[in-house]
Amino acid sequence: MRPEYPVQVVAEPRYLGEHEDQFAFAYTIRITNRSDAVITLRNRHWIITHGDGSQEEVIGEGVVGETPRLEPGRCYTYTSGALIPTRVGSMRGSYGFVTEDGVSFRAEIPEFALLTPDSLH
Repeated sequence: MRPEYPVQVVAEPRYLGEHEDQFAFAYTIRITNRSDAVITLRNRHWIITHGDGSQEEVIGEGVVGETPRLEPGRCYTYTSGALIPTRVGSMRGSYGFVTEDGVSFRAEIPEFALLTPDSLH
């Protein structure tokens, strides 16, 4: 049986305003290594859903140009952003990690909402 590598991912989105007919959002992600292993974040996979139901996919190496290494119990926090064409949307996905022993695994990024202040009445 394959060992578990628990990773907690918490997102805090915020609306930044309109930019060239799109809606700009920043999100701060906090990743906590809850396992007993040293892990390194290698890649990301995002699914961004717009308010009209259309989706875009973002796949890439690391996050914000980094591939952070997390000791057991340690956290890594970064802030990034997204431009979407609708007032509401959501993001979800996963991060790819590798342990020092070379075991690769994925950690889910729970879905979070992207909302302009006037989108909820």
